[in-house]
Amino acid sequence: MKVAICGGHLTPALAVIGELKKRGIKDLIFIGREKATEGDSASSAESVVIPTLDIKFYAISAGRLQRKFTRYTIPSLLKVPIGLAQTLLILSQEKPNLVISFGSYVAFPVVVAAWILGIPSITHEQTVKGGLANHLIARFAKKIAVSWPDSLEFFPKERTVLTGNPIRGEILSIKKKRVSRPVVFITGGNQGAHTLNEIVLEIIEELLQKYEIIHQTGGATKFKDFEMLSARVTQLSQRLQNRYKLSKWLNSNDLIEVYSRASLIVGRSGANTVSEAAAVGIPALFIPLPWAGGGEQDRNAEMLKELGAALILPQDRLTPQRLFAAINMIISNFDEFKKSAKKAKKLIYPQAAKNFVDEALKLTDQNAV
Repeated sequence: MKVAICGGHLTPALAVIGELKKRGIKDLIFIGREKATEGDSASSAESVVIPTLDIKFYAISAGRLQRKFTRYTIPSLLKVPIGLAQTLLILSQEKPNLVISFGSYVAFPVVVAAWILGIPSITHEQTVKGGLANHLIARFAKKIAVSWPDSLEFFPKERTVLTGNPIRGEILSIKKKRVSRPVVFITGGNQGAHTLNEIVLEIIEELLQKYEIIHQTGGATKFKDFEMLSARVTQLSQRLQNRYKLSKWLNSNDLIEVYSRASLIVGRSGANTVSEAAAVGIPALFIPLPWAGGGEQDRNAEMLKELGAALILPQDRLTPQRLFAAINMIISNFDEFKKSAKKAKKLIYPQAAKNFVDEALKLTDQNAV
């Protein structure tokens, strides 16, 4: 059996790839973006990671499905038929038995091409309400898998199943390590969070006086966040420099090590960040992305806040002083937040990757290799 995987959300894709390989399904291809964002030269996470897994990677020209008119709107729309033509050629040559989508604009032409060619497809939605791309993809996919019970109302009932959000087994089985001082993991994901990086730059010395900081800036080249922070840290004492671990992005093994040591996660509240924070039982300070479709990141963050496992600091109230105060508040009340964070594990479906692959294979004529 050959499976084509596509989409811009790599985290659940990696969990599903692991489950497929566990079942002996190793003939895989991945269709994704070459660049992380429009107008930036940084490579996408999938274009870097997927080839290291011995999986053939195809980059297509995909146009973002935008909610408002920008200077990228027309060029993006023009890319959609180009991406569709490219994908039709790829799928015609590779002849996969199944297409698995993890949403985002890059998956749209792939699922449409699969529909044209009569190849069954399943798409996975990580957020509660679902993004614009996945609502369009759902028109062509044979099945839609969702992560949360509340998501069932937003997709066609007869084709939608609840599987949970796939999380890699290595993350689910993380053993926490003892640390000499609190470890704060600041992350904007692979694409980074420029606003957050700028704020951290202003208070990095104060943070390092109290905490060890692991900081993932993202790989975007437009703002040079990594370079600015690297330069700033060289001005600090060697003692403080030793407490700061800076990187553009983290591979799977890096992330497992970070989660095993982190006392607190500070970052955006995308569905995968929220799911992993809940899975490993780490308190969080979320700064939801204000322009995420339909306020999805606010809703994601609220799930952990309601359990007492997280605080939310809206971006329009984000200042260096407020960020520093919020971090201090959580660490000062760490035992209470940690206890609540452990309860957040009830939100997670540990068998989500298995559930998803079970549903995917039902679409094919064979449930084995």
